[in-house]
Amino acid sequence: MASADAFKEVVSSQIPALQLLVNLGWQYLTPAEALVLRGGKEKNVVLTGVLEPWLRAHNTIAFKGRHHAFSDASIREALGRLLDEPLQSLMVTNARLYEMLTLGTSVTQAVDGDRKSFSLHYVDWRHPEHNVYHVSDEFLVEKSGSHSARRPDIALFVNGIPLVVIECKRPDLDLQGEKAVAEAVSQSLRNQQPDEIPHLFAYSQLLLALSGADALYGTTATPRKFWSLWREETDVDADVHAAINRPLDTATQTRLYDWRPDAARIRRHVAGLGDRLPTAQDRLLYALLRPPRLLELLYQYIVYDDGVKKIARYQQYFAIKATIARVAHLNAQGAHRRRDLAHHRQRQVADDGDAGQGPRAPPRHRQPARRPRDRPRRSRRPDLRHLPRLR
Repeated sequence: MASADAFKEVVSSQIPALQLLVNLGWQYLTPAEALVLRGGKEKNVVLTGVLEPWLRAHNTIAFKGRHHAFSDASIREALGRLLDEPLQSLMVTNARLYEMLTLGTSVTQAVDGDRKSFSLHYVDWRHPEHNVYHVSDEFLVEKSGSHSARRPDIALFVNGIPLVVIECKRPDLDLQGEKAVAEAVSQSLRNQQPDEIPHLFAYSQLLLALSGADALYGTTATPRKFWSLWREETDVDADVHAAINRPLDTATQTRLYDWRPDAARIRRHVAGLGDRLPTAQDRLLYALLRPPRLLELLYQYIVYDDGVKKIARYQQYFAIKATIARVAHLNAQGAHRRRDLAHHRQRQVADDGDAGQGPRAPPRHRQPARRPRDRPRRSRRPDLRHLPRLR
Protein backbone atom coordinates (compact mmCIF):
# COMPACT_ATOMS: atom_id res chain seq x y z
CA MET A 1 0.00 0.00 0.00
CA ALA A 2 1.27 3.47 -0.89
CA SER A 3 2.00 6.00 1.83
CA ALA A 4 -0.71 8.49 2.78
CA ASP A 5 1.22 11.33 1.07
CA ALA A 6 1.70 9.37 -2.14
CA PHE A 7 -1.95 8.32 -2.19
CA LYS A 8 -3.11 11.91 -1.74
CA GLU A 9 -0.89 13.10 -4.60
CA VAL A 10 -2.27 10.40 -6.89
CA VAL A 11 -5.94 11.04 -6.16
CA SER A 12 -5.78 14.84 -5.88
CA SER A 13 -3.70 15.62 -8.98
CA GLN A 14 -2.43 12.67 -11.00
CA ILE A 15 -5.63 10.62 -11.45
CA PRO A 16 -7.80 13.70 -12.25
CA ALA A 17 -5.21 14.73 -14.87
CA LEU A 18 -5.20 11.28 -16.47
CA GLN A 19 -9.00 11.08 -16.52
CA LEU A 20 -9.26 14.44 -18.26
CA LEU A 21 -6.52 13.60 -20.76
CA VAL A 22 -8.30 10.38 -21.72
CA ASN A 23 -11.49 12.38 -22.30
CA LEU A 24 -9.51 14.82 -24.47
CA GLY A 25 -8.46 12.01 -26.80
CA TRP A 26 -5.32 10.50 -25.28
CA GLN A 27 -5.14 6.71 -25.06
CA TYR A 28 -3.95 5.49 -21.67
CA LEU A 29 -1.00 3.07 -21.39
CA THR A 30 -0.07 1.39 -18.13
CA PRO A 31 3.61 1.66 -17.17
CA ALA A 32 4.08 -1.99 -18.17
CA GLU A 33 2.51 -1.41 -21.59
CA ALA A 34 4.65 1.67 -22.18
CA LEU A 35 7.79 -0.26 -21.24
CA VAL A 36 7.01 -2.98 -23.79
CA LEU A 37 6.50 -0.35 -26.50
CA ARG A 38 9.94 1.13 -25.79
CA GLY A 39 11.71 -2.19 -26.19
CA GLY A 40 11.60 -3.23 -22.54
CA LYS A 41 14.45 -0.85 -21.64
CA GLU A 42 14.06 2.00 -19.17
CA LYS A 43 16.81 3.99 -20.87
CA ASN A 44 14.63 4.23 -24.01
CA VAL A 45 12.13 7.07 -24.00
CA VAL A 46 10.54 6.81 -27.47
CA LEU A 47 7.76 4.27 -27.97
CA THR A 48 9.27 2.69 -31.06
CA GLY A 49 6.47 0.13 -31.06
CA VAL A 50 4.15 3.03 -31.90
CA LEU A 51 6.42 5.22 -34.02
CA GLU A 52 7.72 2.63 -36.48
CA PRO A 53 4.30 1.41 -37.68
CA TRP A 54 3.06 5.02 -37.82
CA LEU A 55 5.98 5.99 -40.09
CA ARG A 56 5.13 3.12 -42.44
CA ALA A 57 1.42 3.90 -42.52
CA HIS A 58 1.60 7.69 -42.94
CA ASN A 59 4.56 8.27 -45.26
CA THR A 60 4.57 7.44 -48.94
CA ILE A 61 6.66 8.42 -51.94
CA ALA A 62 4.87 10.38 -54.67
CA PHE A 63 6.80 9.81 -57.89
CA LYS A 64 5.65 10.27 -61.48
CA GLY A 65 1.99 10.25 -60.56
CA ARG A 66 2.17 7.11 -58.44
CA HIS A 67 2.58 6.42 -54.71
CA HIS A 68 5.20 4.00 -53.41
CA ALA A 69 5.92 2.67 -49.92
CA PHE A 70 9.16 3.50 -48.17
CA SER A 71 11.42 0.48 -47.89
CA ASP A 72 12.23 -1.18 -44.58
CA ALA A 73 15.75 0.24 -44.86
CA SER A 74 14.40 3.78 -45.31
CA ILE A 75 12.09 3.45 -42.31
CA ARG A 76 14.94 2.13 -40.16
CA GLU A 77 17.18 4.99 -41.32
CA ALA A 78 14.58 7.62 -40.43
CA LEU A 79 13.93 5.97 -37.09
CA GLY A 80 17.65 5.78 -36.34
CA ARG A 81 18.17 9.47 -37.02
CA LEU A 82 15.57 10.38 -34.42
CA LEU A 83 16.70 7.83 -31.83
CA ASP A 84 20.47 8.09 -32.20
CA GLU A 85 20.96 11.86 -32.10
CA PRO A 86 23.93 12.29 -29.74
CA LEU A 87 23.19 14.11 -26.49
CA GLN A 88 25.85 16.83 -26.36
CA SER A 89 24.03 19.44 -24.31
CA LEU A 90 20.31 19.38 -23.67
CA MET A 91 19.53 22.56 -25.56
CA VAL A 92 21.68 21.72 -28.58
CA THR A 93 20.16 18.28 -28.93
CA ASN A 94 16.64 19.54 -28.23
CA ALA A 95 16.99 22.12 -31.01
CA ARG A 96 18.23 19.51 -33.48
CA LEU A 97 15.42 17.13 -32.65
CA TYR A 98 12.84 19.93 -32.82
CA GLU A 99 14.03 20.74 -36.33
CA MET A 100 13.76 17.09 -37.29
CA LEU A 101 10.30 16.77 -35.77
CA THR A 102 8.92 19.89 -37.45
CA LEU A 103 10.67 19.66 -40.82
CA GLY A 104 10.99 15.91 -41.18
CA THR A 105 13.98 14.23 -42.76
CA SER A 106 14.95 12.95 -46.20
CA VAL A 107 16.02 9.46 -47.16
CA THR A 108 17.44 8.18 -50.41
CA GLN A 109 15.60 5.36 -52.13
CA ALA A 110 15.44 3.86 -55.60
CA VAL A 111 12.00 4.07 -57.24
CA ASP A 112 11.41 2.75 -60.75
CA GLY A 113 15.14 2.69 -61.32
CA ASP A 114 15.71 6.30 -60.20
CA ARG A 115 17.53 6.90 -56.93
CA LYS A 116 16.38 10.11 -55.29
CA SER A 117 15.85 11.74 -51.90
CA PHE A 118 12.31 11.74 -50.55
CA SER A 119 10.80 13.51 -47.55
CA LEU A 120 9.56 11.60 -44.54
CA HIS A 121 7.76 13.11 -41.54
CA TYR A 122 7.43 12.06 -37.90
CA VAL A 123 4.29 14.09 -37.12
CA ASP A 124 1.43 15.25 -39.32
CA TRP A 125 1.19 18.81 -38.07
CA ARG A 126 -1.49 19.86 -40.55
CA HIS A 127 -3.90 17.02 -39.78
CA PRO A 128 -3.99 16.30 -36.03
CA GLU A 129 -6.45 13.46 -36.59
CA HIS A 130 -3.81 11.50 -38.52
CA ASN A 131 -1.55 11.14 -35.47
CA VAL A 132 -1.84 8.79 -32.50
CA TYR A 133 -1.85 10.09 -28.93
CA HIS A 134 -0.85 8.14 -25.82
CA VAL A 135 -0.49 9.06 -22.17
CA SER A 136 1.24 7.05 -19.45
CA ASP A 137 2.17 7.70 -15.84
CA GLU A 138 4.94 6.64 -13.46
CA PHE A 139 7.21 6.72 -16.52
CA LEU A 140 10.40 5.18 -15.17
CA VAL A 141 13.54 6.45 -16.98
CA GLU A 142 17.09 5.28 -16.28
CA LYS A 143 19.43 8.13 -15.33
CA SER A 144 22.43 9.03 -17.47
CA GLY A 145 25.44 6.89 -16.58
CA SER A 146 23.57 5.13 -13.79
CA HIS A 147 21.27 2.20 -13.12
CA SER A 148 19.10 4.30 -10.83
CA ALA A 149 16.05 6.01 -12.31
CA ARG A 150 13.66 8.91 -12.13
CA ARG A 151 9.91 8.60 -12.46
CA PRO A 152 8.13 11.58 -14.08
CA ASP A 153 4.47 11.54 -13.09
CA ILE A 154 2.93 11.75 -16.57
CA ALA A 155 4.35 11.60 -20.10
CA LEU A 156 2.40 12.28 -23.29
CA PHE A 157 3.40 10.84 -26.64
CA VAL A 158 2.53 11.88 -30.18
CA ASN A 159 3.23 8.95 -32.50
CA GLY A 160 5.31 7.48 -29.69
CA ILE A 161 7.50 10.59 -29.24
CA PRO A 162 7.46 12.08 -25.70
CA LEU A 163 6.54 15.70 -26.40
CA VAL A 164 5.00 16.60 -23.02
CA VAL A 165 6.18 15.82 -19.47
CA ILE A 166 4.06 16.62 -16.40
CA GLU A 167 4.88 16.72 -12.70
CA CYS A 168 2.02 16.56 -10.17
CA LYS A 169 1.92 17.54 -6.49
CA ARG A 170 -0.74 17.34 -3.81
CA PRO A 171 -2.17 20.82 -3.20
CA ASP A 172 -1.64 20.76 0.59
CA LEU A 173 2.06 19.92 0.42
CA ASP A 174 3.90 21.82 3.19
CA LEU A 175 6.76 23.81 1.61
CA GLN A 176 7.26 26.46 4.28
CA GLY A 177 5.18 29.11 2.59
CA GLU A 178 5.72 28.12 -1.04
CA LYS A 179 2.95 26.69 -3.17
CA ALA A 180 3.10 23.00 -3.97
CA VAL A 181 3.32 23.74 -7.69
CA ALA A 182 6.78 25.23 -7.08
CA GLU A 183 8.01 21.79 -6.03
CA ALA A 184 6.67 20.33 -9.29
CA VAL A 185 8.64 22.96 -11.23
CA SER A 186 11.78 22.19 -9.21
CA GLN A 187 11.50 18.49 -9.95
CA SER A 188 11.15 19.15 -13.65
CA LEU A 189 14.25 21.35 -13.64
CA ARG A 190 16.21 18.78 -11.62
CA ASN A 191 15.33 16.01 -14.05
CA GLN A 192 16.75 18.00 -16.97
CA GLN A 193 20.26 18.12 -15.45
CA PRO A 194 23.08 16.24 -17.25
CA ASP A 195 23.32 13.50 -14.59
CA GLU A 196 19.55 12.98 -14.45
CA ILE A 197 17.27 12.10 -17.41
CA PRO A 198 18.04 14.78 -20.03
CA HIS A 199 17.50 12.22 -22.82
CA LEU A 200 13.76 12.38 -22.08
CA PHE A 201 13.72 16.17 -22.20
CA ALA A 202 15.71 16.22 -25.44
CA TYR A 203 12.40 15.32 -27.12
CA SER A 204 9.98 17.21 -24.87
CA GLN A 205 8.56 20.53 -26.01
CA LEU A 206 5.97 21.40 -23.37
CA LEU A 207 6.38 20.92 -19.61
CA LEU A 208 3.60 21.25 -17.04
CA ALA A 209 3.57 21.56 -13.26
CA LEU A 210 0.22 20.69 -11.66
CA SER A 211 -1.15 20.97 -8.15
CA GLY A 212 -4.92 21.15 -8.30
CA ALA A 213 -5.60 24.82 -7.64
CA ASP A 214 -2.31 25.89 -9.29
CA ALA A 215 -0.90 24.98 -12.69
CA LEU A 216 2.06 26.35 -14.68
CA TYR A 217 3.76 25.57 -17.98
CA GLY A 218 7.16 26.09 -19.55
CA THR A 219 9.43 24.52 -22.12
CA THR A 220 12.89 22.99 -22.15
CA ALA A 221 15.25 24.71 -19.68
CA THR A 222 12.73 27.39 -18.70
CA PRO A 223 14.01 28.93 -15.43
CA ARG A 224 11.67 28.61 -12.49
CA LYS A 225 10.71 32.28 -12.40
CA PHE A 226 9.49 32.19 -16.01
CA TRP A 227 7.02 29.33 -15.70
CA SER A 228 3.64 30.82 -16.52
CA LEU A 229 -0.08 30.32 -16.14
CA TRP A 230 -2.50 30.25 -19.09
CA ARG A 231 -5.86 31.96 -19.47
CA GLU A 232 -8.32 31.34 -22.26
CA GLU A 233 -9.73 34.36 -24.04
CA THR A 234 -13.31 33.18 -23.51
CA ASP A 235 -15.03 31.33 -20.69
CA VAL A 236 -14.60 27.59 -21.33
CA ASP A 237 -15.58 26.33 -17.88
CA ALA A 238 -18.72 24.65 -19.21
CA ASP A 239 -16.61 22.60 -21.64
CA VAL A 240 -14.01 21.83 -18.97
CA HIS A 241 -16.73 20.83 -16.52
CA ALA A 242 -18.25 18.43 -19.04
CA ALA A 243 -14.86 16.89 -19.83
CA ILE A 244 -13.78 16.30 -16.21
CA ASN A 245 -17.11 14.73 -15.25
CA ARG A 246 -17.51 12.46 -18.27
CA PRO A 247 -17.18 8.89 -16.96
CA LEU A 248 -14.51 6.64 -18.40
CA ASP A 249 -15.54 3.38 -20.02
CA THR A 250 -15.11 0.21 -18.00
CA ALA A 251 -12.07 -1.04 -19.91
CA THR A 252 -10.21 2.26 -19.44
CA GLN A 253 -11.05 2.35 -15.74
CA THR A 254 -9.67 -1.15 -15.34
CA ARG A 255 -6.40 -0.27 -17.06
CA LEU A 256 -6.08 3.08 -15.29
CA TYR A 257 -6.75 1.87 -11.75
CA ASP A 258 -6.22 -1.84 -11.32
CA TRP A 259 -2.43 -2.11 -11.70
CA ARG A 260 -1.97 0.19 -8.70
CA PRO A 261 -1.41 -1.19 -5.18
CA ASP A 262 -4.26 1.02 -3.87
CA ALA A 263 -6.66 0.25 -6.74
CA ALA A 264 -9.71 -0.45 -4.57
CA ARG A 265 -9.11 2.62 -2.42
CA ILE A 266 -8.65 4.82 -5.51
CA ARG A 267 -11.86 3.50 -7.05
CA ARG A 268 -13.79 4.29 -3.87
CA HIS A 269 -12.33 7.79 -3.76
CA VAL A 270 -13.17 8.52 -7.40
CA ALA A 271 -16.69 7.10 -7.05
CA GLY A 272 -17.33 9.37 -4.07
CA LEU A 273 -16.32 12.62 -5.76
CA GLY A 274 -19.66 13.32 -7.38
CA ASP A 275 -19.92 16.36 -9.64
CA ARG A 276 -16.53 18.09 -9.69
CA LEU A 277 -15.92 21.78 -10.42
CA PRO A 278 -13.01 22.81 -12.68
CA THR A 279 -9.66 23.66 -11.09
CA ALA A 280 -6.69 25.60 -12.45
CA GLN A 281 -5.10 22.24 -13.27
CA ASP A 282 -8.13 21.19 -15.31
CA ARG A 283 -8.21 24.49 -17.19
CA LEU A 284 -4.53 24.32 -18.12
CA LEU A 285 -4.78 20.73 -19.33
CA TYR A 286 -7.87 21.54 -21.38
CA ALA A 287 -6.28 24.67 -22.85
CA LEU A 288 -2.95 23.20 -23.88
CA LEU A 289 -3.39 19.46 -24.35
CA ARG A 290 -6.32 19.09 -26.68
CA PRO A 291 -4.41 17.52 -29.59
CA PRO A 292 -5.13 20.23 -32.22
CA ARG A 293 -4.17 23.04 -29.80
CA LEU A 294 -1.02 21.21 -28.68
CA LEU A 295 0.22 20.65 -32.23
CA GLU A 296 -0.52 24.25 -33.18
CA LEU A 297 1.34 25.57 -30.14
CA LEU A 298 4.39 23.37 -30.68
CA TYR A 299 4.62 23.91 -34.43
CA GLN A 300 3.96 27.62 -34.66
CA TYR A 301 4.71 29.16 -31.26
CA ILE A 302 8.15 27.87 -30.25
CA VAL A 303 11.38 29.62 -31.19
CA TYR A 304 15.09 29.16 -30.44
CA ASP A 305 16.79 32.51 -30.08
CA ASP A 306 20.56 32.57 -29.40
CA GLY A 307 20.40 29.34 -27.44
CA VAL A 308 17.25 30.30 -25.51
CA LYS A 309 14.07 28.34 -26.17
CA LYS A 310 10.83 30.31 -25.94
CA ILE A 311 7.18 29.36 -26.08
CA ALA A 312 4.34 31.84 -26.39
CA ARG A 313 2.37 33.07 -23.44
CA TYR A 314 -1.39 33.20 -23.77
CA GLN A 315 -1.39 36.97 -24.40
CA GLN A 316 0.83 36.54 -27.45
CA TYR A 317 -0.97 33.47 -28.68
CA PHE A 318 -4.37 35.17 -28.80
CA ALA A 319 -2.97 38.49 -30.06
CA ILE A 320 -1.27 36.76 -32.97
CA LYS A 321 -4.37 34.76 -33.84
CA ALA A 322 -6.43 37.95 -33.82
CA THR A 323 -3.89 39.64 -36.08
CA ILE A 324 -3.91 36.71 -38.49
CA ALA A 325 -7.70 36.74 -38.64
CA ARG A 326 -7.75 40.51 -39.23
CA VAL A 327 -5.12 40.35 -41.98
CA ALA A 328 -6.88 37.40 -43.62
CA HIS A 329 -10.12 39.38 -43.67
CA LEU A 330 -8.44 42.43 -45.19
CA ASN A 331 -6.65 40.23 -47.68
CA ALA A 332 -9.96 38.75 -48.78
CA GLN A 333 -11.16 42.29 -49.46
CA GLY A 334 -8.07 43.03 -51.53
CA ALA A 335 -6.60 45.51 -49.06
CA HIS A 336 -3.56 43.38 -48.21
CA ARG A 337 -1.63 40.54 -49.75
CA ARG A 338 -0.62 37.34 -48.05
CA ARG A 339 3.00 38.44 -47.89
CA ASP A 340 1.97 40.95 -45.21
CA LEU A 341 1.12 38.14 -42.80
CA ALA A 342 4.67 37.43 -41.61
CA HIS A 343 5.27 41.14 -41.05
CA HIS A 344 2.13 41.46 -38.93
CA ARG A 345 3.11 38.45 -36.83
CA GLN A 346 6.56 39.85 -36.11
CA ARG A 347 5.33 43.34 -35.29
CA GLN A 348 2.59 42.05 -32.98
CA VAL A 349 5.04 39.99 -30.92
CA ALA A 350 7.88 42.53 -30.91
CA ASP A 351 5.56 45.26 -29.65
CA ASP A 352 4.40 43.08 -26.73
CA GLY A 353 7.55 43.76 -24.74
CA ASP A 354 6.48 42.19 -21.43
CA ALA A 355 5.07 38.94 -22.77
CA GLY A 356 8.08 36.85 -21.81
CA GLN A 357 7.72 34.26 -24.57
CA GLY A 358 7.50 34.28 -28.30
CA PRO A 359 5.82 32.46 -31.17
CA ARG A 360 7.30 30.45 -33.94
CA ALA A 361 5.74 31.26 -37.29
CA PRO A 362 6.15 28.45 -39.80
CA PRO A 363 7.94 29.38 -43.05
CA ARG A 364 5.93 29.13 -46.20
CA HIS A 365 8.03 26.42 -47.79
CA ARG A 366 9.40 23.74 -45.47
CA GLN A 367 12.23 21.58 -46.70
CA PRO A 368 13.31 18.27 -45.13
CA ALA A 369 15.73 18.69 -42.27
CA ARG A 370 19.38 18.28 -43.17
CA ARG A 371 21.75 16.45 -40.91
CA PRO A 372 22.32 18.55 -37.80
CA ARG A 373 25.27 20.82 -37.40
CA ASP A 374 27.51 21.15 -34.36
CA ARG A 375 25.23 23.77 -32.84
CA PRO A 376 21.61 24.78 -33.42
CA ARG A 377 20.99 27.28 -36.17
CA ARG A 378 19.31 30.57 -35.49
CA SER A 379 15.65 30.00 -36.10
CA ARG A 380 14.18 31.75 -39.13
CA ARG A 381 11.41 33.07 -36.95
CA PRO A 382 10.32 36.55 -35.83
CA ASP A 383 12.96 38.56 -33.97
CA LEU A 384 12.10 38.05 -30.29
CA ARG A 385 15.26 39.48 -28.76
CA HIS A 386 13.34 42.40 -27.27
CA LEU A 387 11.30 40.05 -25.10
CA PRO A 388 12.17 38.94 -21.58
CA ARG A 389 13.22 35.32 -21.71
CA LEU A 390 11.08 32.30 -20.92
CA ARG A 391 13.66 29.57 -21.23
